[in-house]
Order: sequence, then C-alpha cells, then structure tokens
Amino acid sequence: MNSTNERTVYVAAPRGFCAGVSYAIEIVDHVLDRYGPPVYVRHEIVHNRHVVDRLAARGAKFVEDLSTVPEGSLLIFSAHGVSPTIRSEASDRNLRVVDATCPLVTKVHLEVLRYAEANYQILLVGHRGHVEVDGTLGHAPERIHLIEQVEDVVELELPPDSDIAVVTQTTLSVDDTSEIMAAIRERFPQVHTPGRDDICYATQNRQTAVKELAGRCDRVFVIGSPTSSNANRLVEVAEKEGTAARLIESEEGIDYDWLAEASAVGITAGASTPEALVQATIAALVTNGFSRVERLQTAEENVVFPLPRALRDADA
Repeated sequence: MNSTNERTVYVAAPRGFCAGVSYAIEIVDHVLDRYGPPVYVRHEIVHNRHVVDRLAARGAKFVEDLSTVPEGSLLIFSAHGVSPTIRSEASDRNLRVVDATCPLVTKVHLEVLRYAEANYQILLVGHRGHVEVDGTLGHAPERIHLIEQVEDVVELELPPDSDIAVVTQTTLSVDDTSEIMAAIRERFPQVHTPGRDDICYATQNRQTAVKELAGRCDRVFVIGSPTSSNANRLVEVAEKEGTAARLIESEEGIDYDWLAEASAVGITAGASTPEALVQATIAALVTNGFSRVERLQTAEENVVFPLPRALRDADA
C-alpha cells in the first residue's frame, strides 16, 4: 500500500497508556517510593506483564484474595475498580487502602448507585468475568443485568414500561456498543443511555487510529498483553477493516516471514502497553529493512488525572 519504494512503518497516535493507566501505575510507584515494600495490589494493576513484572521487582505483591494480605498492610485497588464487598473486606482486615481505580470507572460506579437508588433496572454492557465488570456488578447486584450481545437484550425478562438505564464497561468504544445500544433503544424506547463522555475516550481514539493504520498498511501489529481486552479488540478492528493483524507482547513477537511481502506495516499499542515496547518494536523493524518511520496522528489527548488527595496531602 506504500506508494514509495521504501518499506514504511506507520505508528499510530494516540496509542499506549491512557490517563487511567498512567494514574494507576504512578500511584503504585509513588506509594513504593514513599512507604517502601511490600505494597499489596488487588489484581494486576493493569493488564500488561511488563508493567506488572517491573512493579513486582520493586516490591509490589499482586493478590486476588485479600485473606492472603497481612492485617494492617498497605493495599492498592487496581485501575479496574472493586465492588463494595471488597472494600468492606479490606476495612474488616484493617488494611490501609489507596484507591487507584480509574476515575472513569468510578464515574460508572456512582451512576449505578444513583440509578439503583431511583429504582431503575440497570443494563450493564460488558464482558462477563472482566474484573472491571465484576466490580461494577457488585454495586447493585439485585438490579443489574449484564448484556454481552444483542441476544441478551431480546431475552431480558423485564416489563416494557420499566424504568431502565444503561451503563457500559469503560474499555468499550462507541463502535463496540452500537448494535447492542440500538437493540436496547428499540425494545425500551424510554431508556436512559450513557452520554458520549461515559465511553472511554482512549478506547475510541485507539480504535479510530487503528482503522487509519489498516487503510494504509499491509500488516498491523498491536503491542499488548493477551489478557488485555482493549488490545485484543484493536486486532479485531484492524481485521474488520480488511488488514491482517497480530497481537505481540514485544519486538520478540515479530514474525518476519509474515512481513515478507509487506511494504507498509502499522504499529499501535493497547492502553496498558509501555511506550518503551513500541519504540523497541520500531527499532527492530528499522533494523530489518523498514527504512522509513511515519507518525499517523488521528487525535490529540491531554487528559491527566492527579494523584488521589490523600497522597498529595501526605506529600505536603
């Protein structure tokens, strides 16, 4: 697809860390700097092995079960958020909690509580078993109905005149939810649906960028963890645009035979992927015959979340 004779690497922008991921990682580093190890983190702080391994080497201990955390220890909640039950368990064990929940996830939790208080039935669009979805479900389990696909909307056993509201998993985009939202509106015309600002800006921006990559490239690499839902979705978006794509964790995952006929290769990264992995992948491709590197800018991002007030006050 490249009109020149040079083999080109197109690099998506924006890519990689979103504000919520940067916020969560900064919190863990800040707490380790201030208090020293060990610091316990419920669940992986973000879904990326390189990030988790680096923080583990500094003394972060990632756990799923709070019963394994010694009473009185310092505990950080991951970017994905937790249910009220987990918060209560942490309190019962006298754990000193620092909350690294992405503010966009917290916004969804507050919406769920508000809708539940107003006696709405709540439809949560998301993926069963995802840690963020588990946390959101826990805020009103008796009123939330998980919607993963259009068929789930059809099978809902709710009166047509029910007061209904919709919230979504934050790592979904407008594109991800469009068919489901249409089905919900058709069945429940009075439904309260989330505004565009409830959809994660970073997820939407990265999917828009990968569509541009797919239009220019013969192959697309998405750098990210196999456990990252947003990284896997970027692969699907590129393939849906008609361009072969693969998920790799680092430059070590490059298959040069797969690139043999490619004159233009696109690179992007999931929202939990460190920029160092992107740069290493670019360098490897340049070393192996891709002499031209071009940035493909599709959006500007300037969202920054400040550290929690408790940490800022402790530093004052």
